[in-house]
Parts: sequence; structure tokens; C-alpha cells
Amino acid sequence: MKYESQKVAKLYFIGALTLFLAQVLFGLLGGFLYVMPTGLPDFLPFSVIRMIHTNALVVWLLMGFFGCTYYLLPEETETELFSPALAKLQFWLFYIAAGAAVVGYLFGYYNGRSYLEQPLYIKVGIVVVALMFLFNCSMTLLKGRKTVISNILILGLWGIALFFLFAFYNPANVILDKMFWWWVVHLWVEGVWELVMASILAFLMIKLTGVDREVVEKWLYVIVGLALFTGILGTGHHYYWIGTPGYWQWIGSVFSALEILPFFAMVIFTFTMTYKGGRDHPNKAALLWSLGCSVIAFFGAGVWGFLHTLAPINYYTHGTQITAAHGHLAFYGAYAMVNLAMFTYAMPQLLNREPYNQVLNMWSFWIMTSGVVFMTAALTFAGVLQTHLQRVMGFTYMDAQAQLGLFYWMRLGGGVVTVTGVLLFIGSLLLPGSARKVR
Repeated sequence: MKYESQKVAKLYFIGALTLFLAQVLFGLLGGFLYVMPTGLPDFLPFSVIRMIHTNALVVWLLMGFFGCTYYLLPEETETELFSPALAKLQFWLFYIAAGAAVVGYLFGYYNGRSYLEQPLYIKVGIVVVALMFLFNCSMTLLKGRKTVISNILILGLWGIALFFLFAFYNPANVILDKMFWWWVVHLWVEGVWELVMASILAFLMIKLTGVDREVVEKWLYVIVGLALFTGILGTGHHYYWIGTPGYWQWIGSVFSALEILPFFAMVIFTFTMTYKGGRDHPNKAALLWSLGCSVIAFFGAGVWGFLHTLAPINYYTHGTQITAAHGHLAFYGAYAMVNLAMFTYAMPQLLNREPYNQVLNMWSFWIMTSGVVFMTAALTFAGVLQTHLQRVMGFTYMDAQAQLGLFYWMRLGGGVVTVTGVLLFIGSLLLPGSARKVR
């Protein structure tokens, strides 16, 4: 670790891990309710559990992005953070707001917009936190060295903040409401978040493989160009059946089909950099997470997204468990794993705990990833059967659901394995180990 202000990232990493654990535990509760609908008290209905599960996902990923930025930005700009104190204040405001939102959900304080259920005062708090973060990072960038990685990272982070402003726009017209709702949800995860992901992966490739920065930056330009070219108009695949003009079926089908390209480019990028680097970096676990991130993101966001993105197919599959399968694998591969890769790289240095337990960390990778992949497979089969029974055979929703019990039990088993992997990952970072020294 070269800069003192990088230590502020430790707060964000630990905070993100606590929320990550909460997210998977509530996901496990939700999976339990699929097979035992009356198995929990009335104050924990499925709707609230799902809300906490999805909101914790978004918050811990954002908190991880903030921490990753605070860690890599000083090294990229070759200067200390503009204000470490402001970064610490921002963390506690964000963390407390997340806790307040969860408590509010348990007592019925939320609105009905999925992923954006936060009450108005929480949304305002998120904007304040985002402005503090962007001010701190932008001032750091302005006073230091400008690199392609830092510029694209800041562009992505500004995009996250700007598109979140559409969360405040809630028109009475249902069609307009859904259109602009996707301007937050889609243009985050299939737009500006991809810029953040690509920037963090590029930083890790430089550190872990030793490949020249110029080579990495050329790849980064290609990936970012593909992500924006396909992702912006790819929003159209959410407009198929909400009352928008028919031309969105063509635009959405064509551009969202191309969204597989930036994720395929990331696979080629990470493996090419690793092959060319020839550097035997001691942190094998961080490299494993980085390579795994590109591969699982390609399958989750790319392949599984492509499976049901064309309008004639989506006509039958929309809103089935195929969507859930795609969502689980895509979020895990693209964004959870890039955060976990950076945590694995940076935390041993931030905790002054070298050597640390790489073997346990690698086991957590395989166990966690196996759990998510198994869940995805179970949900995919459930979705195919649901589509046939409900959309082709004409079964009612509940009659179709009654035939999916086996797959929901399988999904619950995959959730147990995933939680086990998360616990092992947290233990590998926070408990001393006996692996070889990490630079």
C-alpha cells in the first residue's frame, strides 16, 4: 500500500461484506418461503424479505464500488485522496441510511417501485452521499495524474449518480413510470456499472499480471465502447410489453443481443493479460476472482441474458424464473465477483495481515460460485417448465407453480452452499492465515 488515505477503503470493504452477508441470508429466507410458505412469522412476509434481499444487493455493491475507488484512485492519480475525513463521514451516512431503510421496510415504510422502494428521505440521503463521494473523487482526480482507468471509472460513477435522479420521477402514467424506472435499473447494471467493473478489472490486471498499462488501456477502450454502444439502446428489451411503440421490439432485440459482446471481450481481455503477463504474483486468490468474474459475467449477463432477450422468445419467458436465473448469475458474476476480487487483493494490505489465508479464500470462490451456478441451473429448468405450463399449456400461475417444487428445493440447497461460501470468504479475509506472503 503506497498511500495513507487508501486505508479508508477498509471501512467500505468491511461494511460491504456485512451487507453482503445480510443479502444472502435474506435470500436464503426467501428461498425457504418458496418451499415452506407458512414457515416464517407474519411480520416477515416474502415481499419484505425480497425487498431487503434486492436492496442489500444494490447497497453492498455500491459500497464496494466506493471502497474500490478509494483504494485504487490514489495509486492511479499518484496523490492522496482529497479528503479522507469526508470519505469516512460518507461511509457512516451511507451505512446508517442502509440500516434505517431495512428497519423501515420491516415496519412498512416503503413504496412499490422494485429496487427503488426507499422512502423519500432515504433517497435524498443517497444523493447527498453520492455528491460527497463524487466531489471527493473528482477533486482527487483533478489534482493528480489522469489515467484511462481513473477517467473511465469516474465517468461510470458520475453516471450512477445522474441516472439515480430518475428515481425521484414517478409519473402517474404507468407506461412512463416503467420507462423511466428502467433508466435507473437498466442503465445502471447494463450501462455505467459496466464501466466501473471494467475499470476495476483493468486495475487488477495491471497489478496482478504486470502487463504494460498501454496494452490494458487499449482493451479498456474497446470494452467500454461496446458496453455503451449495446447497453444504451439495449434498454429497449424492457420496453416490449409495457405499452411502448412496436419499433422497440426491433431495437431492443438487436442491441440487447449484442450486449454479449462487451462481456465476451472481458473474458478475452483477462485471460490474454494473464497469459501475456508471465508474472507470478503471489496473490493467486485475487487473480482467480478476477478471471472468474469475467467468465461468470459472460455466462450470467451475456449468455443467460441472450437466452430470453429476443422479443419473440421474451413474449413467452418474460417474468418467469428464467429472468430470476439470469439475474442471479449476472449480478454475481459481473458485480459481486469484481468487488470480491478487489477485496481479496487489497484487504491483506489494509489489515497488515501478510501472510493471509489464500487457500480458504480459493475454497470460498469454488463453493460460492458452485452454489450460485447450481441455483441458476435450478431456476433455469424451473423457468422452462413454467413457460411451457403457463404460457403454452394455459395453466394458471399457481397451478404452474405447484409443479416447480423440486426445483425450488434445489434452489434452496444452492442458497445454503452460497451462504457457506460467503462465510468462508469473510473468514479468509478477517482471520489470520498461514499462506505465503502477499505483495
